[in-house]
Amino acid sequence: MPQKPRVRRRSPWWARLSIAMGALLLLFSGGAWMGTTALVARYEGAVGQADLFGDAAGPPTPTSDITGPLNILLVGIDPRDSVPDWVPRADSVLLLHVPKSMDRGYLTSLPRDLLLDIPSFQKAGYGGGVDRLAHAMYFGATPVGGGRPNVAAGFELLASAVSDYTGIRRFDAGAIITFTGFKRIVDAMGGVTMYLDQNVTSIHMQPDGRHRRPSYTGGEGPYGYVGPQKRYVKGTRQLKGWEALDYVRQRYIPGGDYARQRHQQQFIRAMANQALSRAVLTDPVKLDRVLRAAGQALVFSGRGHTVVDYALALRQIRSESITMVRLPGGSVMADGQYQGEELTSLANQFFSAVRGNRVEEFVVGHPELINTVR
Repeated sequence: MPQKPRVRRRSPWWARLSIAMGALLLLFSGGAWMGTTALVARYEGAVGQADLFGDAAGPPTPTSDITGPLNILLVGIDPRDSVPDWVPRADSVLLLHVPKSMDRGYLTSLPRDLLLDIPSFQKAGYGGGVDRLAHAMYFGATPVGGGRPNVAAGFELLASAVSDYTGIRRFDAGAIITFTGFKRIVDAMGGVTMYLDQNVTSIHMQPDGRHRRPSYTGGEGPYGYVGPQKRYVKGTRQLKGWEALDYVRQRYIPGGDYARQRHQQQFIRAMANQALSRAVLTDPVKLDRVLRAAGQALVFSGRGHTVVDYALALRQIRSESITMVRLPGGSVMADGQYQGEELTSLANQFFSAVRGNRVEEFVVGHPELINTVR
């Protein structure tokens, strides 16, 4: 069964980070400074920190202050705790770019089925090759000679693959968030209100929240599940944790994985808004539940900086100052068989803008790439 890597635990001003990282996602947000020394003491040890970039042999010496521009890699996984020795894939991969001004952010998603070169990785005995991005986590996390999956090593290989593909030489921080952790955070907040921009029928869940039964002899849907299906109707809805998680995971819908990425970004915004609302911040019991749930969801690496450092550095950012960027792409087919996804040259221009700290200028010139959120 995959476990969080053995981690060092530190004082968690992560309320701001994990709530705002809600994607996820991992969300980042500023907002009012929350808490006291007593609150920090209460949540001591809540957030896991791990070596997600392979820096253990000699991590860079952190400076006294974190300055922009920053590039932060966020990966969502489904640990499937009920499946022994399950090696996770990356179900969501997001990149947060914070410009030099440190007062806004640009969040974009990479398709989980993006075809790219995955470099060799000695730690897992992987020889490298062209494959889907989600599998980079799997190849890196697979233990050599048995044992439990190493999720931190999976992140390390995935980060290397994304770095090679985008040309972004270095990620300043990274985080792994579990989907079960997202569900707990939403439930701790009492649900999340978000706008559903299309009708969606779940392939995974029944209307009562139970999983649909797998059918190994065929059946409805791409995975051969059978049984009644949960349906989400377009409009503003109040979703429970399992409903929100189920909705943003659906990709066999009009728009495919690109619609799924859009829904995940919309969920991040809705989750951040709810978590930083007065209904949560002024309710000590509810806030306590949210903080504890977020701590269980997050494994973080600041490459020499703590979550506290990043929370302070990003304190000017609000959920409304995060621009959701959509990268255009399409399916790759060979002999009528689906191989994966590829992004267009416009995505390469976006990555060039990230490397040159020109994202604001690029987005202004390409407003069609902005994922507007209601």
